[in-house]
Amino acid sequence: MPFEFHINILDTIFKGLIIGILASAPMGPVGILCVQRTLNKGRWYGFVTGIGATVSDLFYALVTGVGMSFVMDLVNNAQNRFFLQITGSVMLLIFGIISFRSNPTKNMHHSGTTKGTYMHNGVTAFLVTLSNPLIVFLFMACFAQLAFIIPDHPLEMCIGYLSIVGGALLWWYGLTWLIDKLNNIFEDYGIILINKIIGSVVIIFSLIVLFGTIFNLFTIHY
Repeated sequence: MPFEFHINILDTIFKGLIIGILASAPMGPVGILCVQRTLNKGRWYGFVTGIGATVSDLFYALVTGVGMSFVMDLVNNAQNRFFLQITGSVMLLIFGIISFRSNPTKNMHHSGTTKGTYMHNGVTAFLVTLSNPLIVFLFMACFAQLAFIIPDHPLEMCIGYLSIVGGALLWWYGLTWLIDKLNNIFEDYGIILINKIIGSVVIIFSLIVLFGTIFNLFTIHY
């Protein structure tokens, strides 16, 4: 039993890290804001921007988790669970295609060079992310496909949500590090390229999971 418990915890942590990265990676308004602040103000201002976005993502993840927990009895049925996982895969595929085809630099507002406080940069990033409730649909797709919600297991869920935060912070830390190293050559094309790479990864991931679910190559248990 202890061994199985540790395996479940590790599984939940892995899923949380993946969800946190997937939620943070697309070059939406806050992603561009992070890039611009890193270039104009310095790496840590960009990272604080990512922290603000992460707090907002955690809020929407909790909202999504609470909402989905009320329908867990429905998806405990194997057939319903199968269709839910298919729907989640399709939603992720659509999200990846939209991300790949979009131009995040179009009509973007450039960040000023006035640094301000870390608190100001974090709060403004939080508000920018909070103003986009569509992130809930991304969380729904990830939660459904990865079977993230575990009813009546509060410890595992707390660890899972902390892992989402960890995955998001890992992304923002890595992104600001990369931009700081390449700041002399990082232009609008760099943002577009990163967005296309992210979109491609999401498309490939969603297709693998979709066909794996359809052909029962693997099974995810709730």
